[in-house]
Amino acid sequence: MFSGTRVVRTHTSDRAPIPASAVEEWTHRMNAKRKRSRRASADGAKPPRGDRVARAYTQLRELIIWGKLAPGSRIIETDVAERLGVSRTPVRSALQRLVQEGYIVVAENGQQARLSVAPLTLDDARELFAIVSEVEALAGRWAAELPAERRAEVARDLRSHNALMKEATRGEERDPHQVFDIDQAFHRCFLTAGGGPRLRALHHAVKPQSERYVRLYVSALIDQIHESVEQHEAIASAIEQGRPQEAKEAVLRNWHHAGERLSQLITKLGERGAW
Repeated sequence: MFSGTRVVRTHTSDRAPIPASAVEEWTHRMNAKRKRSRRASADGAKPPRGDRVARAYTQLRELIIWGKLAPGSRIIETDVAERLGVSRTPVRSALQRLVQEGYIVVAENGQQARLSVAPLTLDDARELFAIVSEVEALAGRWAAELPAERRAEVARDLRSHNALMKEATRGEERDPHQVFDIDQAFHRCFLTAGGGPRLRALHHAVKPQSERYVRLYVSALIDQIHESVEQHEAIASAIEQGRPQEAKEAVLRNWHHAGERLSQLITKLGERGAW
């Protein structure tokens, strides 16, 4: 996770730098995967209602996470249905689910309910980051309890992602969203290795809401990415050496520093979409 507080530097300079072509190849694979997913959703005959609801939900959720539907913007059911190319019925069901999950808020205006994209606020960011940090800390702890061979494999994958992140931030032309995607892959690596189905389901429900904050403020966060690289190495090292408590604390520290940095940015740049 991106952060902004100085920590003890770990020794990673002995590793060969990852060429820029590797970063580009990784990004190409990620983009190709997204395109295949979109094509698969667009092809074929009219799906059953349950599938239409799921598709509407996924599309709306992605639009909110990526900021295409801005915080605080009003949600009108007919407009959403037209934009997604579906009827109002699956859109209504999708909106109800998004309200339950906190992506959309409801304001009563007389006898009519007004829907809008949930704002990005300082208090909400603190709560989300605290929840996600605890969930991922459990996964990090359990990853460090895996058999030695599996731990070594996880650590290699983590360091590979971390090296890509470091390389992606070299030079003046840096793509913040590319760095964000690599960071996501790093955290997903130990979460998948250490977390069970319940933990992963909980993470899937909450983590994307924290992504809204990082994606919006990522350009300002990227200047501190070297500290995230150092903290990531501490996570990989603790998992590799089979030290569960250290792994848990390293993950918590990474998220805590990210939350501090984000809080400073929100205080400086202002909340988004709050009435």
